[in-house]
Amino acid sequence: MKVVIIGGVAGGASTAARLRRLDEKAQVVMFERGNEISYANCGIPYHIGGVIKERDQLVVIGEEDFAKLFNTEVRTNSEVLEIDRAKKKVRVRDLKKNVEYDESYDKLVLSPGGYPIRLPIPGIDDPRIFTIRNLDDMDRIKQDLADRRPKKALIVGAGFIGLEIAENLHHLGLMVSVVELAGQVMNLLDFEMAAAIHQQLKTKKIELYLSDAVKEFSASQGLEAVLQSGRRIKADLVILSIGVKPEIHLAKEAGLEIGLLGGIKVNSKLQTSDPEIYALGDATEIKDSVCNCPALIPLANSANKQGRIVADNICGGDSKYDSTPGTAIAKVFDLTVAITGASEKKLKKMGLPYAKVYLQPSSHAGYYPGAFPMLVKLLYDPNGGRALGAQIIGSDGVDKRIDVIAAMVQMKKNVYDLARLELAYAPPFGSAKDPVNLAGMIAINQINGRNPSVYWDEVPGLKKGGAFFLDVRTRLEYDLGHVEGAVNIPMGEIRSRLNDIPRDRKVVTCCNQGKTAYFALSVLRQHGFDNVFNLAGGYKLYKITTLEQENVGIFEGTFIGKNDELRQAPASGGRFFQIDASGLQCPGPIMKLANSLADKLDGDIIEITATDPGLKNDITSWCAATGNVLISVADADRKVVARLQKGTKRVLPAGGEIPHDKTIIVFSSHLDRAIAAFVIANGAASMGRKVTMFFTFWGLNILRRHERVTTKKDLFEKMFGSMMPRGSLRLQLSQLNFFGLGPKLIRFIMRRKKIDSLENFISSAVQSNVKLVACQMTMDMMGIKREELIDGVEVSGVAAYLGAAENADTNLFI
Repeated sequence: MKVVIIGGVAGGASTAARLRRLDEKAQVVMFERGNEISYANCGIPYHIGGVIKERDQLVVIGEEDFAKLFNTEVRTNSEVLEIDRAKKKVRVRDLKKNVEYDESYDKLVLSPGGYPIRLPIPGIDDPRIFTIRNLDDMDRIKQDLADRRPKKALIVGAGFIGLEIAENLHHLGLMVSVVELAGQVMNLLDFEMAAAIHQQLKTKKIELYLSDAVKEFSASQGLEAVLQSGRRIKADLVILSIGVKPEIHLAKEAGLEIGLLGGIKVNSKLQTSDPEIYALGDATEIKDSVCNCPALIPLANSANKQGRIVADNICGGDSKYDSTPGTAIAKVFDLTVAITGASEKKLKKMGLPYAKVYLQPSSHAGYYPGAFPMLVKLLYDPNGGRALGAQIIGSDGVDKRIDVIAAMVQMKKNVYDLARLELAYAPPFGSAKDPVNLAGMIAINQINGRNPSVYWDEVPGLKKGGAFFLDVRTRLEYDLGHVEGAVNIPMGEIRSRLNDIPRDRKVVTCCNQGKTAYFALSVLRQHGFDNVFNLAGGYKLYKITTLEQENVGIFEGTFIGKNDELRQAPASGGRFFQIDASGLQCPGPIMKLANSLADKLDGDIIEITATDPGLKNDITSWCAATGNVLISVADADRKVVARLQKGTKRVLPAGGEIPHDKTIIVFSSHLDRAIAAFVIANGAASMGRKVTMFFTFWGLNILRRHERVTTKKDLFEKMFGSMMPRGSLRLQLSQLNFFGLGPKLIRFIMRRKKIDSLENFISSAVQSNVKLVACQMTMDMMGIKREELIDGVEVSGVAAYLGAAENADTNLFI
């Protein structure tokens, strides 16, 4: 028997290896278009980023070793051009010798994989634009990084591979921008889960553009991506990671049946419509475990299993590939992101009934050091409780939980099975009630009607419908953030304040995660409240869905830095204290910090370490609200380490001198005042001073783009926009406008005197690292959207200005 295999890597190589173990006499010939027969393409991003040091580590086995070990004819750099099914032969081109020949077969195996999608847009053939399919592509990118030393990278597509590439280029010190057509990254996930990743990307200084796409690449002034929105992104290096399509050209030309989704159609034995030809891997259309419907799931572990099955069947066996839950996992900086089974949006699309559970457990017992929080979403069938899918995000313990649930999804088990599972437990590894068990238990409570729930995306409609939001957390937790309009009655006071809770309205109990709110719901129901619901996932989940999801225009300087090192305690004479809040989940670290400050003196320095990434954002607003001074925040081994000084004393540098920073509030939109503001700012920047310009009310118009930007606005926002000047070119003078001629005259005189224009002043300020801050509150009032602002502007609150003013010796109001 002669078996010809087209394609190596996971599927083809595993087929050949299994064939030889089953049949020592079979003639096996494997063709591979590339240079390597078997390599770990999942490791490509990490070799690009230098995490995997040696290229050879990615090569599973070389051509010669494979041929000797498995007595297989391995022919690399050989492209199969066509299949003649009638004569049972294939046409092959030797890419090195540039000659063609025929090769006969008894059984043929197709493992061509998938090919990366390349946008059919202007400028796409620029040599600085790359795709990644194999080690050759990886080598080209590595060589480009070494030769040209690019500083700014653009990743088009924010799937698993795209974000892995983004992380690794960031690791090399590049500024990284990511553009994604969808309104979220990792589109396999549901939005609220992806929202947690958006916030992680923000803390890592990844520039993120969502709901946008590249329409062309321009090379007129360096490489620049022009987006559908009109925004422009400069880049020295572009990597396309839009997705892959099944490589079906050979199969289609040979007349093999192609499935509805565009993959090669196979039966359970992985035979194509021609029983002498098998197909496997990324090119095939297989079954989804949840819906039993066709699916395209390009995963290496699936291809390896399929290779074993194909070999068994070629050798007379009866092995079957039943279905796959499509389990996938990826590292995104400090987070592990995993999914198995169907997502909520997929279930909606298929019209299948489902219910959902959110929980935010720790990776192991909270009292044992190093417990990290996780966000878990479980989907199940409310009619019988069958587990349909799960998504988990966290820093530790994600992989083992997703694997357990994946097994249950594939074996069509239910939430009662999840609750009953006996799983390994010891404080360093888990909890007495494992997150998998807890997810099943919460689902059972929902099925039994004990925990009726509402969800984050229902909040606006519930508020509009008059629902009463009852926040049952402590006052401190409530003050740190809450659903707008929620009434705070701490859990311990519920029973004594039942008369403060309306019985004629829908009541929604809420806490941080949903657990305490469930306790409150149980109390209320037993006291006669029959219209009570729990906000599933709590305020913590609701908050991440309502934050700004994009991260646009953030870069300053040339290179992004690594995590900022913590500065030494200022020479203030204060004492130094350390707090370990590891294992506590938001707002636990803040609460522990607040309590510890009670016996501290003004000027004392406190360093707090937490495993909850939320501290990185919360500490800034908390310090601003409480009058304490934040010194620094940094990542350290997946933890957040923050230092602050108690009280309102200014933190001085080691030398004890007040910094010579400058802050300017720009309130006016008059041309002459704008010019004055930027002349002062550029002058100070040229003297090496740190300059912050805070634009509020009419001053915001200076930062608006000249061209019209299409955004969604209500009537009042449109009215405001039409009445205000759009961009610096339309500004008027504060005096002597003279029917509009004044601004033109001023600009004429500036050109005549060889003075830069306001637009050049603005550009120079950005290049000199002048910090341009647009007031978020004023933007909301005036209906100015972030997309309307020029590049290089940071959108923030007044705290950003006040923080800069604290370290300034000059503060101007213009």
